[in-house]
Amino acid sequence: MSNPFEYEDSNYLVLINEEGQYSLWPASLEVPAGWTVMLGKAKRRVCLDYIAEQWTDLKPLSLCDEIGMPGAVHEASR
Repeated sequence: MSNPFEYEDSNYLVLINEEGQYSLWPASLEVPAGWTVMLGKAKRRVCLDYIAEQWTDLKPLSLCDEIGMPGAVHEASR
């Protein structure tokens, strides 16, 4: 079976969840509950570059809040 997350020429979305975590998601699939589209239909490389630029702190929001360290990227996702 082929993996829909690995097609360079397919269109993808960039999603974000309530924890400020990003995901590359095939545009042909329904957006799962709990996720919001941050970047609409674009090629895989464009989406991966967007994620690399935006998601600079991989800690989930709940951890940042717990340790009193809200990140700028996390604030934008609220």
